[in-house]
Amino acid sequence: MHNSLEGDVSPRRHRLRRNAGPSSSGASSSGRSRKAGRVGFAVIGLTAMLLVSACSLLPSAKPTPTATPTPTSTVAGPPVLVPEGTAAENLPFFDLVNNKTLTAKADAGGRDFIDGLVTAGFPKADMEVTPDTTSIDLAADSIQFSVKWNGSCIIGQHGANIGYHSEVAPLLDTGRCLVGATRPIDW
Repeated sequence: MHNSLEGDVSPRRHRLRRNAGPSSSGASSSGRSRKAGRVGFAVIGLTAMLLVSACSLLPSAKPTPTATPTPTSTVAGPPVLVPEGTAAENLPFFDLVNNKTLTAKADAGGRDFIDGLVTAGFPKADMEVTPDTTSIDLAADSIQFSVKWNGSCIIGQHGANIGYHSEVAPLLDTGRCLVGATRPIDW
């Protein structure tokens, strides 16, 4: 009698034996492709882990709370002269007056600025202005004008090449606002 295990060479068992071990035929290429598949999955998994961990290192975009404006019953109007206010509080009005002067006369000179400021309520006695011309009678590159205001200075400057600028500055040790030669305001 013959043993059923010895003679069992069914195609199924034969296939398993052929694929079970390395051989010089297609078995090694199938082993390589399984290995390559595992390596590919490992690389994809590692890449996904790195991306997730890198994202956790970035600062989170938390919404910044913003103040919700509350409706008010008053609408801010144009700046006005604040006689008891500081120089900084009166700078917006100073700028408004000087910009109106420039709108009316683009090449405004020192007298135009002083007259506009006096008309708006700034005291002429506390003002200074530089000459409109140089010592050799050429047009000055820019002119400066100022008003002493409650221990500080409101200073404006205008010139064709620089436009209009202003600032609040401390009073100089001399008690004046402008450095250098100024012209008398005698009109």
